[in-house]
Amino acid sequence: MHHHHHGILGHHTTIAIIFALLSAVAFAVATVAQQRAASKVTDDEVDSGQLIGVLLRRPLWWAGTMGNLGGYLLQAVALGYGSLLIVQPILITSILFALPLEARVAKVKLARQVWIWGTALVLALAVFVVISNPSRGLEQPHTRSWVLLLLIGGPLVALCVAVGLRRSGATRSSLLAIAVGFLAGVAALLTKVVVELIQHGPGEVLTSWETYALVVVGLGGVYLQQVAFQAGSLRTSMPIIQVIEPLTASVLGALMLEEHLRVGHREVLLLAVATVVMVIATVQLALGQAEVESEHPVSHAHLPH
Repeated sequence: MHHHHHGILGHHTTIAIIFALLSAVAFAVATVAQQRAASKVTDDEVDSGQLIGVLLRRPLWWAGTMGNLGGYLLQAVALGYGSLLIVQPILITSILFALPLEARVAKVKLARQVWIWGTALVLALAVFVVISNPSRGLEQPHTRSWVLLLLIGGPLVALCVAVGLRRSGATRSSLLAIAVGFLAGVAALLTKVVVELIQHGPGEVLTSWETYALVVVGLGGVYLQQVAFQAGSLRTSMPIIQVIEPLTASVLGALMLEEHLRVGHREVLLLAVATVVMVIATVQLALGQAEVESEHPVSHAHLPH
């Protein structure tokens, strides 16, 4: 499928990048729409447990939900063409699209550091995507990889949730956010596997456990995300989710699908620097987004990312 490179990036990689960017835009629009919808809900309505009922009657909230679905389908297409190591980091750019949009809607001016970190993120991402040149991995992880993921990931998520729910405030939302980011990364891996299955026909999709695992992991992540955002300020949960998710997806891509970065010795350092810049910039931008949104938490079901 992946022949010699035409130019810097292979043909398939280029298609993956385009769809990943479109996906990021869709997620950004959805985020802002749902944020607006949730922000109009009064505290009394939340306290009396009517949040979901109220949101379901909001056209804006539905627009956001459709945007999330669209974003997810675009992400699935991107994963069909390209590796997790490229698609997932590009999805971080949804913050870049969401921030100016939110600022416009909320009629606030974006701080200068947002533009600085935004530029840093884009440059680091560009370096990462051009240099990383990941090999095409397996279509299906080995069974032992799934077993290991379950043995390590299961207790990790359970622990974060169990301890998180017993705590309050920042500890609670941080621990839940780690679980959400991890589940979102796993959902991305499952999405890629299911997309590969689709190419073998619909029967294959419906009879494969991966499809059902994806539904469970995806919905579990979406639900936990609401709980995490409800638990505390977005300043704690946003950055954690935004960083853990692509890291998890990339590590799983490397370990379970054997997508390897094909880089020389000199490029390794550049790649390391780009990755560090991406992480720092993502945290800074997520804090910026959390600030714009924190007047009205409770929102965002954009998972898996």
